[in-house]
Amino acid sequence: MVLKTIYIVRHGFRSNWVVDPATGEYSATVKSPTNIPSDPALASYGVSQATQLGSHLASVSPKVDVIYSSPFYRCIQTLVPFTDSLAGSGKVTVHIEPGLGEFYGLARFDHPSPASIRVLNEHFKHLHAEKDPIIVPSSKGESIPGLHDRVAYCLHELIARLDRDPEGPKTLLICTHAAGMICMGRALIGRMPEDEGEEDFKCFTCAFSKFTRKESGGEASKEVARWRADDAERVPSVEWQGGRGVGGGWTCEVNGDCSFLENGEERGWHFSGDESFLKDPNAFNDTINAANNGAVAVGNSTVEDRSHL
Repeated sequence: MVLKTIYIVRHGFRSNWVVDPATGEYSATVKSPTNIPSDPALASYGVSQATQLGSHLASVSPKVDVIYSSPFYRCIQTLVPFTDSLAGSGKVTVHIEPGLGEFYGLARFDHPSPASIRVLNEHFKHLHAEKDPIIVPSSKGESIPGLHDRVAYCLHELIARLDRDPEGPKTLLICTHAAGMICMGRALIGRMPEDEGEEDFKCFTCAFSKFTRKESGGEASKEVARWRADDAERVPSVEWQGGRGVGGGWTCEVNGDCSFLENGEERGWHFSGDESFLKDPNAFNDTINAANNGAVAVGNSTVEDRSHL
């Protein structure tokens, strides 16, 4: 085992989007830099949060050795103050991995994919994407258990990759989304609660979590089947539940800390039952978490507000 510490952060406060569940049409009042409505930039407040997070990341111990991010604009943008602070001291690389990306929920229509690495390189420095990603989420979305398995598989493969890295990185930083941050915590410690909505891992905007590897992790190098693009719906099992945890198991040392942020904990989120898009286009199944506490009327349609993710 080489990798010893994993830091996980959520992106900052962002601009909003909505989706019409009857048509699958996404829209946003603020244009996305990538021209994908569900790929918004940070709001100005989120930029301020990212700056505060960047200062915190620059002070953590052990220091960050390698950085991975969801491919969505808001996550990469959240890392910019930190990566800019590192640029003067040597080479900086932000690895882009789709398996760390957004959770949309099941749908009958295709969800939008994130921007390509070519487009992202027009907006950000220091980016790198492998030709073959670890795993790409289904365009039809995922169930909650499916999301957990996707995240667990991605982490398993990522940890194994870094364990094999000849440069010997010991500390990994990941920037992801609210749902992903919860699932990563569960996959690392190996516990799936009976109630998926249990608030076990905190995921406020720009929250910071820290996990340390168990020394007794005997299954750290366990080989599993590889995800294949030609069988994209099947997520290989890494048997992470029952206290096993991916990569031999981890201990949560810091859970969603926001003490370094000027206004502390904001915009928390948790799973709230069935997260799929309902067949009834006028139904709204996420009133607990939506910023507007319900559906948003647009003309004669009802759209689902995904502002919580």
